[in-house]
Amino acid sequence: MAHRSRLRSAWNRVDSGELHQAPRQWQSWLSDTGSLTQKIEQAIGQKLDVLVLRDCRQNVDSDESRYFHFKIKHCRIREVLLCANGIPLVMARSIIPTMSASGSNHEVLRLGKKPLGAVLFAKTRMHSHKKPLREIARLDKQSALWKKCLQLYPELPSASWARRTLYKLKGRPLLVSEVFLPALLNHRLD
Repeated sequence: MAHRSRLRSAWNRVDSGELHQAPRQWQSWLSDTGSLTQKIEQAIGQKLDVLVLRDCRQNVDSDESRYFHFKIKHCRIREVLLCANGIPLVMARSIIPTMSASGSNHEVLRLGKKPLGAVLFAKTRMHSHKKPLREIARLDKQSALWKKCLQLYPELPSASWARRTLYKLKGRPLLVSEVFLPALLNHRLD
């Protein structure tokens, strides 16, 4: 039981074996290393709609700040729903430090209704050959991220699976959390 308690709100590396604690139907979504937007669009056969819930400067909590070695406090936070035919499939929360959106990365500031993955996975953007840090978690009512998501999306299930990835955009860090919503299971990842 202690193991389950730890998994409830703890983020665990995908390669740590914790992936096998996730229900089988979520495992391929949680472990996929490519663009989530592209994978979903391939699975549903259409472009996703991006519903921007919040896009503003905010403070970062300590759980998210640890990915930046506690060196940032203020950053841009962008929260969106990725939808197909008006049905939310994924809720995404992106932490974009000011330094990461400057210079040649300025496009990150002007996403509008475009998914962040369109910028992150553009061939000219990702230069790192190193795999990004990716973690998974089962979110529930005790989870800080679950509580934040619930404020913006009241239909959030009481337990949800999520993945969190620390990307490098031309060497500068961005943290993206993706919470998988039940309607995503209507589509298979090949």
